[in-house]
Amino acid sequence: CNTADLSTNNTVPRPDLFYFQFQKRLQESVELLHRFKRGTLPPGVTDAQLWEAQKIKQAIIHPDTGEKILMPFRMSGFIPFGTPVVVGLLLPNQTLVSTIFWQWLNQSHNACVNYCNRNASKPAPISKFVQGYLGAVTSAVSIAVGLNVLIQKASRFSPTTRLLVQRFIPFPAVASANVCNVVLMRHSELSEGISVLDSSGNVVGTSKVAARHALLETALTRVVLPMPILVLPPMIMAALEKLPLLQRQRRLVLPVHSLVCLTAFGLALPLAISLFPQMRCKPQIIL
Repeated sequence: CNTADLSTNNTVPRPDLFYFQFQKRLQESVELLHRFKRGTLPPGVTDAQLWEAQKIKQAIIHPDTGEKILMPFRMSGFIPFGTPVVVGLLLPNQTLVSTIFWQWLNQSHNACVNYCNRNASKPAPISKFVQGYLGAVTSAVSIAVGLNVLIQKASRFSPTTRLLVQRFIPFPAVASANVCNVVLMRHSELSEGISVLDSSGNVVGTSKVAARHALLETALTRVVLPMPILVLPPMIMAALEKLPLLQRQRRLVLPVHSLVCLTAFGLALPLAISLFPQMRCKPQIIL
């Protein structure tokens, strides 16, 4: 939910008042949706109001647990809280320590987002998430450091080419770690299945086929998401840094770099999320 949509005037409210107003709006949205399900909607409620209430609830409330998701780990907060990490991942001339730090921070943020937005239709031990987190960090750091070492030892690369190629290292590291994280955290769903709902939202059983589809689509989304974020900015910055302005004003490189990353992130996240619906209808025969 875009908090700007919840402001009804042009003045900036006090943070404490805004917080309580927002909580009230959330409670009203949840209650409105409950009354809709019970068939006790008050007269005059429009479809637009119901969709707005649904948007607010889905942005903040976990669909399985019914608990509020912390702001940094909501999908609506993924861009503002994730962009600084992306900027750090794509900084040129990374040292070994900085490479490890940014890969660790990125996977830590991803792990928190994954946990807070997990499929909680079945209880899962916390050890499973720890295993996925450690696997993702290990794979991301290993691939990033390993590729950096290989590129440094590649004698046929000129210094300029080496610097350019190094800028693309975060993508294979992050994409591989994302897939590793999904497999380690959700592999048990392949043998146990996931909950299947009817058209009314009631659980009617579990399905291994649905679990396989969900796991595959989640892994594919985790590969597609970092692609424009970690591939486009290095290409764009390689061109922009040749401009006379950035050649003369080197202090502008970081702000421009941050803006490019923010734009790429803003375009990539809706694209990746829209690849597959949150709830998918499957013919009963294949479940």
